[in-house]
Amino acid sequence: MGMTKRDFLRSIGAVAGVGATYHTMSAMGLLGPVMAQATAPELPLGSGYGKRVVILGAGISGMTAAYELSKAGYQCTILEATGRAGGRNLTVRGGDVIREVDNRQWVDFDQEDHLYANMGPARIPYHHRVILGYCKEFGVELEVFTNDNRGALFHNAEAFGGKTVTGRQVMTDLRGYVAELLAKAVNRNALDEELSGEDKEQVLAMLTAFGGLDPDHLYAGSNRSGYQGEQVHAGIAPGDVNDPLDFSELLKSDFWQYKLHFSQFLNQNPTLFQPVGGMDAIAKAFRARVGHLIQFQSVAEEIRKTSQGVRIVYEDQRRNQQGAIEADFAICTIPAPVLKDIPNDFAPETQAAIESIEFEHAVKIGFQARRRFWEEDHAIYGGISWTDQDITQIWYPSNGYHQRKGVIMGAYIWDDQPGQGLRFTQMTPPERLRTAMAEGEQIHPGYTDEIESGVSRAWLNVPFQKGGWPRNYAAPPELLEPDGAIYFAGDQATALPGWQEGAALAAHAAVAAIHARVTAS
Repeated sequence: MGMTKRDFLRSIGAVAGVGATYHTMSAMGLLGPVMAQATAPELPLGSGYGKRVVILGAGISGMTAAYELSKAGYQCTILEATGRAGGRNLTVRGGDVIREVDNRQWVDFDQEDHLYANMGPARIPYHHRVILGYCKEFGVELEVFTNDNRGALFHNAEAFGGKTVTGRQVMTDLRGYVAELLAKAVNRNALDEELSGEDKEQVLAMLTAFGGLDPDHLYAGSNRSGYQGEQVHAGIAPGDVNDPLDFSELLKSDFWQYKLHFSQFLNQNPTLFQPVGGMDAIAKAFRARVGHLIQFQSVAEEIRKTSQGVRIVYEDQRRNQQGAIEADFAICTIPAPVLKDIPNDFAPETQAAIESIEFEHAVKIGFQARRRFWEEDHAIYGGISWTDQDITQIWYPSNGYHQRKGVIMGAYIWDDQPGQGLRFTQMTPPERLRTAMAEGEQIHPGYTDEIESGVSRAWLNVPFQKGGWPRNYAAPPELLEPDGAIYFAGDQATALPGWQEGAALAAHAAVAAIHARVTAS
């Protein structure tokens, strides 16, 4: 008798494990489109009947897994420690309450559709096609998120006398100076071995256009940076072009270290998007489809292996009693800083991998302004201003243009190397707001008088989260394989930490691997 596909896959699994089985199924075309094509796993209808999966966490990853598995007939239960779905996907509006370990904050924004703050993820790159695909499938309306705005401001206390300069000035003048330096190298025959005479002419022409150089290939300023008197365009009659910023001052600043090329990072490339009305539109869309599978306020207390699969012991805080659930498989999306302290039966190498993951001490602060001063006074529509102060960034809303009021992100802190994230985390909420407003004054004089209310989110202080996102830019390999019948997901199990795309991709990987295992059995 010939060997069936099922027999062949079962033998592969017995010899080389489920990972090899999954790759074999992929090579045989049994898994449908592969993950690299940014499509969800296409599991045959009914292929999961009789199999039970418990999913720990109702964030984007957990709900993605439940959605895909339940379509194939798997019986899914999501245990969520909090009373809401979405995990770090959090949008706040007037009347909401933000809870941290030691405080509660009332969100005092006016209740208008455009007045909200995304305190977790806030942008979706154009190439994050899994999340964008779910937005399309679920009917989540999108709008452009302005990430890079040449009208926004750069501030460095040690450069330009501590005064702000516009992005267009910084970008234009640095391009000009770099082009001038390269033009001088070409003219001094420093590149003779690499360039022919014709090549040199073309390079000089390119550098002249690139940097706005004069006929002598010197940089003396360019109308790309705007005109004097804070005039951006020429108007009726040509004005005087801005004097170029001093090159030594530009080098003294920290702009060039990464802020200037921030939009060149792959996940910051334009075009970026945001859901209309708040990022939680994505979480709401998932909840509308899998909400009936979620047991809220169910805190995992033990994660155990059994001969048949897994057993999860949890505290049902709604009923103030302990519960337990057994299943064939588990998908764990609990953030590593929380997961490492939950009693479990993980292999030592798995536990060590979990303990190795550190999360950023990320902090966001949202302010409601009485008027849209950034638009009215500075013609800033969306985008980000940068500062070397602890608040790091000020974000201007990419929605609600020309409305009377607006919500800006008055601080987005993620770099813990100097300790600013931890410093803000340890402050009381009122101290955070006062400090952020004082630092904002250095960018926008009169800033404090424009602010009506504010709210903060220090992710290290958030129960069942304990941090913003993994600092590791590659998941420990131990989390990419199951530990018994326990699979790991969430952005911590990908090379896209901090992005919803990573969370969804990790869910897809776990779903596909479970399906491969079930099919091979």
